[in-house]
Amino acid sequence: MSVQVTAQQLRAAAKGAVNAQNMNSVLVAMNRYGAELGMDRPHRAVQFYAQIMHESGDFRYDREVWGPTAAQNSYDTRADLGNTPALDGDGKIYMGRTAMQITGKANYRAFTDWCQSHAMNSPDFVRNPDAVNTDPWEGLGPLWFWDTNGLNKFADQGDIEMITRRINGGINGLADRVDHYVRLSLVVLGYKPDGIRQFQATSGLAVDGEAGPRTRAELHKALLALSGASTKMAAFSAAPVVEEKTVIPVAVEQTVKKKFNLLGWIGSAFGGGSLSVAAFAGFDWRALLVIIGAAVLLGIGGLLLRHWIIGAIKDIRQAVES
Repeated sequence: MSVQVTAQQLRAAAKGAVNAQNMNSVLVAMNRYGAELGMDRPHRAVQFYAQIMHESGDFRYDREVWGPTAAQNSYDTRADLGNTPALDGDGKIYMGRTAMQITGKANYRAFTDWCQSHAMNSPDFVRNPDAVNTDPWEGLGPLWFWDTNGLNKFADQGDIEMITRRINGGINGLADRVDHYVRLSLVVLGYKPDGIRQFQATSGLAVDGEAGPRTRAELHKALLALSGASTKMAAFSAAPVVEEKTVIPVAVEQTVKKKFNLLGWIGSAFGGGSLSVAAFAGFDWRALLVIIGAAVLLGIGGLLLRHWIIGAIKDIRQAVES
């Protein structure tokens, strides 16, 4: 389903005034090439725009603000960016440009090769890096980066953290990227950019005004529906709720291992129909008494052992909950 994110929606979701010229460069490229790159699905487009709105300060900047800072000084010898190891000015020459802040000689070369492989009559951006910020290349650059890094896959999963890592190399600015994602998602879905409480109420969520992981997962599902997709389709899935992973305390983990290793020992000691002497080697005498008692109960019929297992599971559940 082809549903475009509009300039009006981007302005509404922005945190401040936008640079209309820079924004229009991206929109023109999206309108021309977006469908070919699978970017005409709203859930992908929203993830894409959220990232570049963070990177560009809501389209206000189409090139890196050069200090130079200590980090920018280090660009000059960054071989991983394709710059030479010599102090020859490569860092500033191939500074971040476009709304995606494409940085480094290797990326300028790769962008040139990609354009030419798609029969686009582009300049050689290595020889003329400033040409990256001319149309249509300024808007196409972010799409090239998104496409060649396979970011649609993570957008389909609603995984904004992995998208951030692929763009940034870490999670710098993640909170702001998430905030842009939430604001634009709400606008695209017909809410105000700060309408998180209204969305939560209509989605059956706890209304707390916080765009936590469950709320973002619901936003993702709503955008999938707008895209004509659903989590039942193979390529798409619900957004991961990474912040709410249960971390099992060490004491609880040891309790789990102790109880279930005990069950395994019972199986090995008595499963063959006769007691295995080797199974008792080095076993704690208190645990041994428990095993002998369990063996008696097994001889009676195993009913009480069943209750013991249920009790063990209950103890573990209580330990986890506490």
